[in-house]
Amino acid sequence: MKRIFSLVLTVMLIQISVASQQNSNSFKTALLIVDIQNFYFPGEGPGLVNAEQASLAAKEILQIFREKKQLVVHVCHKSSKGMEIHNNVKPLPEEKVITKEEVNSFLGTDLLAYLRSNNIDRLVIIGMQTQMCLEAAVRAAHDYGFECVVIQEACATRDLSFGGKTAKAVDVQTSTFATFVNGGYSKVIDLKSFKENTDKYLFQKSD
Repeated sequence: MKRIFSLVLTVMLIQISVASQQNSNSFKTALLIVDIQNFYFPGEGPGLVNAEQASLAAKEILQIFREKKQLVVHVCHKSSKGMEIHNNVKPLPEEKVITKEEVNSFLGTDLLAYLRSNNIDRLVIIGMQTQMCLEAAVRAAHDYGFECVVIQEACATRDLSFGGKTAKAVDVQTSTFATFVNGGYSKVIDLKSFKENTDKYLFQKSD
C-alpha cells in the first residue's frame, strides 16, 4: 500500500513540476490590428501600395487568433471619411475596437489599460501605415514593456517624397522594419514563419 501511495505521489509531483514549467514558459499574446481602414484603399482615398494584399494577410492572421481563441484588438483612426474598418478584418461584436485621434494607438485611449487587465505579455502588431501609426504602436508598446512581433506581409505604406527624392513603399517598409529589429523594438517575421510556428508566437516565451 505504501509503495502504491509513493508511486502515486511521485507521479503527482512530476505533473505539478511539468505544469509549473509550462506556466513559467507561457506568454499571453494579443493581436493588435492598426488602422486597416477604408481610407487606405482605392476608392475611399489615394490607397497604399499593396493595401489589398496586406489586408488579406491580416485576415489570415486574424482567423488564426480567432481559432486559437486569443485576444484581438482593432484600432481605427478617427476620420471624416473612410473611417470604417475594412471588411477583410471586420471586427466581431465581442472584439475590442479602439478609436484614436493620434498617431500613437496608446495616446488618449484605454488600450494600455485593456491589455494589462487581460494580462497580455506580447503583441503581434499589423496594419497601416507602416512608418506612421504601426511604427508608433510598436515603439509605444515596447516602451510599456510588451514584447512585439510584426508580420511584414500584413503591413502597407506608400511612396514618400522629400528634398526632390522619392523613397518607394518597399524601401520605406524595409527601413522601418530594419529600425524595429536593429533598435530592439520588435521582431519582424514573415507570414509563413508565423503560420508554421503559431503556438510559439502565441504561447511561449522567446528564446
